[in-house]
Amino acid sequence: MLKTVSRLTLGPVARGLFRAKIVGRRNVPKKGPVLLASNHLSFIDSVVITLFAPRPVSFLAKDSYFTGKGFKGFLSRTFFTSIGAIPVKRGAGQAAQDALDAGLSLLHEGEAFAVYPEGTRSRDGRLYRGKTGVAWLALNAGVPVIPVALKGTDKVQPIGSNGIRPAKVSIEFGAPIDLSKHGKADSGRARRHATDEVMDAIAAMSGQERAGDYNEAPPKTFVEKVRRRFRSRNQL
Repeated sequence: MLKTVSRLTLGPVARGLFRAKIVGRRNVPKKGPVLLASNHLSFIDSVVITLFAPRPVSFLAKDSYFTGKGFKGFLSRTFFTSIGAIPVKRGAGQAAQDALDAGLSLLHEGEAFAVYPEGTRSRDGRLYRGKTGVAWLALNAGVPVIPVALKGTDKVQPIGSNGIRPAKVSIEFGAPIDLSKHGKADSGRARRHATDEVMDAIAAMSGQERAGDYNEAPPKTFVEKVRRRFRSRNQL
């Protein structure tokens, strides 16, 4: 109910503020589980997706948004809950798997769930290589993937900025993609090829320059460099 009220009240305001152009809303099924996979340019992306999609969409957000104290903490919890955010602890290893499991549970419940295959926001506007969690979710849940292309959100809230600026935003929902042809979720090759198909669809809509690597800070230690190289080989 809170998500519905939020969409009804904040949606029109957001459309006016962002001068939003929305394309392909009919590509998103009105009922049943579906996974949305989007490029990631700004903190505001999740708000734009959940307010402009034709149905409520849930997404993961770091748990600190839900644990603040006092009135400010209350406002943060209320806002993120109202737009469909699910609190998770960020990180690698078990934390990353817990996040995927949370998304899988939502899909099993028949909800729409959104992810960013790049993992984090692009700092230079390029589209980075997708991490295979999007394929793991789609293949395990047996759901279609809707590629999403955002443009202009980096002008609304540039990286490092806490404020919102009026700017023109567009969001395009692409045709559903059935990834089952690539194989099972437990196959690394199937996950890699399925993820690449999703990223190709996003790139075709967004027009972004492709980056050939993952969107990560340079490794600080030799051990981290070896770990990333090993992980990359396993995901080919």
